Amino acid sequence: MLPEKLANKIHQRKTENALRTLGTSLPLTDFSSNDYLGFSKSEQLFNAAHAYLAANNIKHNGAAGSRLLSGNHSLYPKLEHMLSEFHNSEAALIFNSGYDANIGLFSSLPQRGDVVLYDEHIHASIRDGISMSHAKAYKFKHNNLTHLGELLKRYQQSDTIYVVTESVFSMDGDSPDLVQLSNLCKTYQAYLIIDEAHAIGILGNNGSGLVQATGLEQHVFARLVTYGKALGCHGAAVLGSKALKQYLINFSRSFIYTTALPPHSLAAIQAAYQELPSHIKRAQLHENIKHFKKDHFGCASLMMTRN
Repeated sequence: MLPEKLANKIHQRKTENALRTLGTSLPLTDFSSNDYLGFSKSEQLFNAAHAYLAANNIKHNGAAGSRLLSGNHSLYPKLEHMLSEFHNSEAALIFNSGYDANIGLFSSLPQRGDVVLYDEHIHASIRDGISMSHAKAYKFKHNNLTHLGELLKRYQQSDTIYVVTESVFSMDGDSPDLVQLSNLCKTYQAYLIIDEAHAIGILGNNGSGLVQATGLEQHVFARLVTYGKALGCHGAAVLGSKALKQYLINFSRSFIYTTALPPHSLAAIQAAYQELPSHIKRAQLHENIKHFKKDHFGCASLMMTRN
């Protein structure tokens, strides 16, 4: 039996018809998952990942421990170098998931005396990470740069200011003006962090995201890219400077105290990236988005293709 307070919370969810349950996938057209390009069900990508492991004589074994101990497989530096090249970033650090990446970044980066300004529609994982830090945090109205400017001016005497947003918001499918946002952060010497979870694979040249599409790679302090959405596999990465990567390796608890991804997960990420430049389903997805926007159906960024 649950303690009474917890049981009451479950009962309240039931009465509000909001109780979460786990179900199985049904053979229907997909309007709810993050598998935008159908990569998670692609036999071609599955076979490519296994072929890469076989060609490099890598056994399909599991992980051995934390990357700081025995889990830093030789595929990690190769993949992180490829990610840096693809995303025009000085360095990349792989995490086990987007949630782990956001928790690890935002719990360790902001310090006491710092201020975090975040879009009110920001993802729960970022909110959770911020709440674990010692910094003060304030939300600004969704995509409202005027309100953000007011907060930047108000807190400009803080030790360090971090501004956090997403390049594509998952629920509404909209985006901030990244160029104006970047310029505003420059004015107040704030560090800009952008979560690109719903842009990777979908937007920008070869699906590289909106930061690169707007040429802001060198003006964004950190980018988060996740692989459990359009790329159909598992894991995530923080893109930034070599100094940021070194800091996270030393202080990000969700990176330090967890078992590393196994080799086949790394091979799957690599296979998905290699598929992006020529993948025709990206064009098909955008045609679907136009169709549903024309007919006033829901959020454009969540329109899915079916395999």
